[in-house]
Amino acid sequence: MNKMWNVCAIQMNIRIGEPERNVDEVIKQIEAAVAAHQPDVIVLPEMWNTGYALDRVHELADEGGKQTLQLLTELASLHHVHIVGGSVAIKEDGQIRNRSYVVSKEGKLIYSYDKAHLFKLMDEHVYLHSGNELGIFELDGVKCGIIICYDLRFPEYIRSLALQQIEVLFVPAQWPNPRLHHWKTLLTARAIENQMYVVACNRMGTSIGSDGKPTSFFGHSTIIDPWGELIAEGDDQERLVHGELSISLVQEVRSRIPVFEDRRESLYRLQK
Repeated sequence: MNKMWNVCAIQMNIRIGEPERNVDEVIKQIEAAVAAHQPDVIVLPEMWNTGYALDRVHELADEGGKQTLQLLTELASLHHVHIVGGSVAIKEDGQIRNRSYVVSKEGKLIYSYDKAHLFKLMDEHVYLHSGNELGIFELDGVKCGIIICYDLRFPEYIRSLALQQIEVLFVPAQWPNPRLHHWKTLLTARAIENQMYVVACNRMGTSIGSDGKPTSFFGHSTIIDPWGELIAEGDDQERLVHGELSISLVQEVRSRIPVFEDRRESLYRLQK
């Protein structure tokens, strides 16, 4: 029997360095998403609690992720919806991590994932500690993967997820202007080459960094099917980007063009 999923990406503005305002906004947006679309899965953007206030992240980060987990589990249970909780800055053992929490519609923590590839151009490696595990989990029997923003630029990393037979890849992000072409191209390529759904949630709006310079974000949260066809895409405004996933399409595409069966892994190893 084919599994149908209604997914909704919450494309929202994030107030840099204002966790309380951002929590209020997440509550409001999840309520709006449930009322408008009754989704099976809701997806949030990257670092929605603090934004990229990295110079203050030690004081702003969620200690042990406790506040975030309490919020997401309560909202998931209340609205009976799975939540792929984007990511937040959390403090654990004195280290700051960019962490995603996945919570079931019963309000139970399913998985947590720490961003693996840190973006040195924004000094993430100075303030944050990277994760060392692939992000793989199941919701309603659907095998899913998760990456965070810059992870998208590493096709070998995502192929490792696909080789574990994931069917849906979630991508929370804060992907800024002017790299919209990169965003669209990489998301589409990852869907096509791995023959899976890609559900990407990017923030919109503008943040002023500690240097006083603004960074703008173009939104364009996107849902793509395993053929690389666009199901839904936002613009640069606050949006609920939603679409329906027919999970059986993944296996159909993989059977029609059997790239996983035709791989020649021995050729892909580094030759000296």
